[in-house]
Amino acid sequence: MVKVAGTIRKHSAGILRWLHSRISNGMLEAMNSLVQAAKVRARGYRTIENFITMAYLVCGKLTFNLPT
Repeated sequence: MVKVAGTIRKHSAGILRWLHSRISNGMLEAMNSLVQAAKVRARGYRTIENFITMAYLVCGKLTFNLPT
């Protein structure tokens, strides 16, 4: 029990962050993988703003209601 209490105390900031945001490390790793794949496909972007925009487009769950 002492070891468990020490582990919880050591990771308390991460535990509280998860309770607040509900985002696990797995979700962040998945988003990082998508951003890295977009970066490789594009072979670099002209500006950092373009790269950030592409990261939002790749990771965001956007739906475009375009006319067909």
